[in-house]
Amino acid sequence: MIGVEPHYLYIPTTCEVSETIYYVNVYTISMPTFLTPGRHGYSVRFSRTRPDALAVATSQYYGLAGGGTLFFLEIAPDGNTVLELQKLEWSDGLFDVTWSGTSDGVAACGSGDGTIIVWRVGCAAPLRVLRAHHSEVCSVDWLRAHLLSASWDTTVKLWDPESETCLNTFAGHSQLVYTAAFSPHSPATFASVSGDGHLKLWSCTEPSRPAAVVKAHDAEVLSCDWSKAESHVLATAGSDGLVRGWDLRRLTAPMFTLKGCECAVRRVQFSPHAPSVVAAVSYDFTTRLWDLKRGCDPLETIRHHSEFTYGLDWNTLRPHQLADCGWDSLVHVFTPRSLV
Repeated sequence: MIGVEPHYLYIPTTCEVSETIYYVNVYTISMPTFLTPGRHGYSVRFSRTRPDALAVATSQYYGLAGGGTLFFLEIAPDGNTVLELQKLEWSDGLFDVTWSGTSDGVAACGSGDGTIIVWRVGCAAPLRVLRAHHSEVCSVDWLRAHLLSASWDTTVKLWDPESETCLNTFAGHSQLVYTAAFSPHSPATFASVSGDGHLKLWSCTEPSRPAAVVKAHDAEVLSCDWSKAESHVLATAGSDGLVRGWDLRRLTAPMFTLKGCECAVRRVQFSPHAPSVVAAVSYDFTTRLWDLKRGCDPLETIRHHSEFTYGLDWNTLRPHQLADCGWDSLVHVFTPRSLV
């Protein structure tokens, strides 16, 4: 069960008939938007220390060729505008971004050339460049002093970014690894998902084999996220258009399966403010929300992109605020009507 009070929160294991509310393109507050001209959005992240700061990783030509740009952005005091603080260019596409777990204003990006580039707001040159992967880095996660990177070379690497040292390489997947994510409850544990359809759990100190493995989808698994309230709960998202929840104590079958997306689900995230709420973005150009207490149908479907929606993040410092970005070069910051 998910939630601060497991006895209180009900999670269905199958979709049930329920009264489902849909809101499409309707908001109770303004929605600031930022355009990344000539760059297609892959990842957006709110700062962990400043509620109005964001970073957006983008690529030219839909990531197939050309360079990449990292945008450092800020929401204006009036809340109606997103301002560009700085943009930083790289020679290859940028496919994910994460803020430092220890230093304010520092972020790392995964690149198509296999590097992880660490930048600081206000500095034109990278602080450091981490090199060890042999192919595109499509996921980065930074918790405290350690950084994870996942790559098309089928590996996950654990880094000490300060010393630019690769501490361990985890090679348990048979296809590209789309996402690797630290547990927020146990810094020595992380999860990875891959084109091989598997979710794997790892100890940072044991690279030779995963602690647990589950066939999560009969398709590529593109994203995973840990519940912020329950240490044993994870969600996965696949190219089959499904979002599934997993109880790590019983991996024989998913806790729930959320439907509604018409194409691949690129990212999934549990809300840090409402334990039963899950958000996801899809190649069907939508951002969707579910409330697990209300069943498996979407609580809200938001259609404000005209291309694949790739990036998604909750603002941990501002309740229920979301950001998303897509291949239409748009970054939206908004609070869904269903959560107001």
